[in-house]
Amino acid sequence: MRMVFGLVLIVGLALAGMAVYMVQGYISTAQMDVARERAARLALGDLVEIFVVNKSLAYGAPVTKGDVTKVLFPKKSLPAATFTDEAVLFPGDYAKPRFVIRQMEQFEPLLAIKITEPGEDVGLTSRITKGYRAFAIKVDVASGVSGFVQPGDGVDVYWTGSTAGRNGEITQLIESTIKVVAIDQIASGDRSSGASIARTVTVEATPQQVARLAQAQATGRLALSLVGANDETLVSNIEVDSRALLGRQAPVAAERERVCTVRTRKGAEIIEMPIACTN
Repeated sequence: MRMVFGLVLIVGLALAGMAVYMVQGYISTAQMDVARERAARLALGDLVEIFVVNKSLAYGAPVTKGDVTKVLFPKKSLPAATFTDEAVLFPGDYAKPRFVIRQMEQFEPLLAIKITEPGEDVGLTSRITKGYRAFAIKVDVASGVSGFVQPGDGVDVYWTGSTAGRNGEITQLIESTIKVVAIDQIASGDRSSGASIARTVTVEATPQQVARLAQAQATGRLALSLVGANDETLVSNIEVDSRALLGRQAPVAAERERVCTVRTRKGAEIIEMPIACTN
């Protein structure tokens, strides 16, 4: 009987030791998880609730309360112009709707630059910067950079034509890095899978630039040159004519041979006779 009791005691102690070991392992794992979570929170910093779209929204689509949801977002990585207050996003119980002007994907932060103001038209007028005007430039496959120009791109505008006092045509840069706001009837900046040949490129320009472009289009041909996305190079005073294109210089007028004369009068007649020239 004593042997049985001793055996049970030994087994009980072994089970108790195993339980203590397992609890210690669980506590150690839990402490490590807490430490990792704390380190992750420190790395993320403060969190703030912002509105994101819960589905893809195409250009021109209305933004409704059912299209958005709130998520936690690191405050230090917060994009500009996000929405945190429903009353700001949907003012006046959403009596005047907002519309999408740049396509958004699911769970993308809702930014003010990607939607219109409440009640604002989704058309081209909402995309033009204050103080600027929209001007349409006629293009074809060559002058329109083979259809690769898209809304939001920057382009240089070159004019080719004839001017008084110049032999042949010249090509001159008339505007540098002006913003494209629409291609044909499309003002969306969403890029398609391939290039499409446009007939009209609408740019954003100051009234003075509009006057220059209108005069240039009426007196010659315009061509666009696509500017790189991160190119901040300032370009100006570019002009090329046929001679510059071929590397030729303007002909120098030959020096005229000096002729010296002496005049004599015979009655009412004046006669000029050539003589040797002296200094």
